Amino acid sequence: MYLTQEVKAELFKKHGGSETNTGSTEGQIALFTYRINHLTEHLKRNHKDFNTERSLVRLVGKRRALLDYLKKKDIEKYRELIKELNIRK
Repeated sequence: MYLTQEVKAELFKKHGGSETNTGSTEGQIALFTYRINHLTEHLKRNHKDFNTERSLVRLVGKRRALLDYLKKKDIEKYRELIKELNIRK
């Protein structure tokens, strides 16, 4: 499995403040970014996997909504997170 509990805990510790703070906007965006990167690599090898492609599009939409929320709430955190995760825009 590509997303183990240790990886997930480390993502939330780094971006969300603590391992148990799984509801933070920054932590959720980091988790979605990790999953998006994994699905993108999968689709490079399996270009006819349309179910995964649909899941990827949904994840990108969810991440975009959270990024828009963070941008309205705290522009400085938004800029830091974009730079740290190498997200375009």
